[in-house]
Amino acid sequence: MFSRDIGIDLGTANVLIHVKGKGIVLNEPSVVAMDRNTGKVLEVGDEARRMVGRTPGNIEAIRPLKDGVIADFDVTEAMLRHFISKINVRGFFSKPRMLICCPTNITKVEQKAIKEAAEKSGGKRVYLEEEPKVAAIGAGMDIFQPSGNMVVDIGGGTTDIAVLSMGDIVTASSIKMAGDKFDNEILQYIKRKHKLLIGERTAEDIKIKIATVFPGSRQEEIDIRGRDMVSGLPRTITIKTEEIEESLKESVALIVQSAKTVLEKTPPELSADIIDRGVILTGGGSMLHGLDQLLAEELRVPVFVAEEPMNCVAKGTGMMLENIDRLPKNKIV
Repeated sequence: MFSRDIGIDLGTANVLIHVKGKGIVLNEPSVVAMDRNTGKVLEVGDEARRMVGRTPGNIEAIRPLKDGVIADFDVTEAMLRHFISKINVRGFFSKPRMLICCPTNITKVEQKAIKEAAEKSGGKRVYLEEEPKVAAIGAGMDIFQPSGNMVVDIGGGTTDIAVLSMGDIVTASSIKMAGDKFDNEILQYIKRKHKLLIGERTAEDIKIKIATVFPGSRQEEIDIRGRDMVSGLPRTITIKTEEIEESLKESVALIVQSAKTVLEKTPPELSADIIDRGVILTGGGSMLHGLDQLLAEELRVPVFVAEEPMNCVAKGTGMMLENIDRLPKNKIV
């Protein structure tokens, strides 16, 4: 009869929706397939992702979020409306309240765009919360005590690094280097080294199945197919783990450097807490093989990957929805 409160992890790669009292009810790719000629939305989510790189000229598979912010407002609104109608949370008389997560350093204009898209897609009142804070809560960290907690949230478009204490962010950094960039580095490397063109999905497969960023921690190979740049014909090649490690070196170094910078700005008492408690990795990008080992070696503190890292932000929104009435300060007018 009445609507339920919902929490949305509006990610560059995936959208996860948590409904109060039900848990995570939706986890689908942030992709929309549209007809270029008519502007009509054909498919959203899983069905649209299957079309990436495989559509005729008039159909375009669009990812409306780029680097954690809205790149195409109308398409984002259509995508949110589709997902919200799919989970059926609107009541007869009321609209749901929404808690949406966003990167730490987005501008007021970008925040307003997210809020407007959510309101137009059926939200009564929209709250915005910073992603690393929500990810830390979802990972099971008690951020409301006067002690230091450090979280590195690696999503599809952005990596958010934050040190939290007393329920708020003490120092933070957000960089546009995450899962999508890893895929692109692999794609470009294979194009450069092997003169073979592959698609985004193949690059992602390579990342999941054989990639590592910690030297010597994995020895695997995979056969991949693509289009030969010289002959223009299909060709199959074998790629080894060492090659992928080489291709990801620079990207991962940026994340390491950003984590070091955040630690350098952290008050000494909180730094001491982080040595005891360690750093928690969340987000889909944190599942990149060897990343926890590399960060532990470089930062000289224990590093752990959260349980179900992809779901941490959505789980965190669920926990915050329980106390949504205490969040008026996060509402952007």
